[in-house]
Amino acid sequence: MKQLSQTKLADIVKRQRNIKGMTQEQLCVQTGINRTMIGRIERMDYLPSIPQLEILGKVLDFEILNLFEEKKPTVFTAFRGANLSAEEQDGIEHLFDMMLAAKQQIILKRALDHE
Repeated sequence: MKQLSQTKLADIVKRQRNIKGMTQEQLCVQTGINRTMIGRIERMDYLPSIPQLEILGKVLDFEILNLFEEKKPTVFTAFRGANLSAEEQDGIEHLFDMMLAAKQQIILKRALDHE
């Protein structure tokens, strides 16, 4: 299964922006993506939407498909009860974050397809 690498995304955005001699503010103006969000992308704290990825790729000259890498699926087990370890709690929170991000991408994709 291929998965978007947040590390690759952060590295490419930061590297390409620096190669082009652009500040985050200049990239904000050219892409329409909030400067704060660009900083969060570079810190691996935010995953942009599909349209945002497309405009970043166009402005910074990189191929979106290069951001994906082969990943083994991660299995999370959720337990009912208060005796979760910190690692189990982190896993559950990560799972919910992934589910919410996937749902947001589905909603955006449907909105784009119906335009």
